[in-house]
Amino acid sequence: MFILVVCLLVSVATTAAPKKISFNRDVRAILSENCYTCHGPDANARKVKLRLDVRDEAVKERKGGTFAIVPGEVKESELIYRIMSDDPEERMPPKESRLSLTAKQKSVLKQWVSEGAEYEPHWAYLRPKRYTFCLLYTS
Repeated sequence: MFILVVCLLVSVATTAAPKKISFNRDVRAILSENCYTCHGPDANARKVKLRLDVRDEAVKERKGGTFAIVPGEVKESELIYRIMSDDPEERMPPKESRLSLTAKQKSVLKQWVSEGAEYEPHWAYLRPKRYTFCLLYTS
């Protein structure tokens, strides 16, 4: 019985805490679905020189002294300004792309930038992690 109570408490404690945004789990799919068509790895499809799939490119200074992403600085990040903009000329993704971000997706991107905009290698290139699980015994 004691083991069951401990496991439940640990489970509640880990699910109650707000989770840190993971690039692979939370961000990569949003950017891939909505941004990489114009700002991704395909040089022929890229609309401007901005790449959001490569961190060094996404955080470097752009023409005019702006930065697409300023890790930890939501208000300084052009990415956040553009996805939150009400101005159709400024908003990303643009209307003609027929793509749009949900409020949840915008929130995830804001939190990710706020937390430092950490990129991760594609999950297929990461070493698997071993997790420990709580075993429940029934009698």
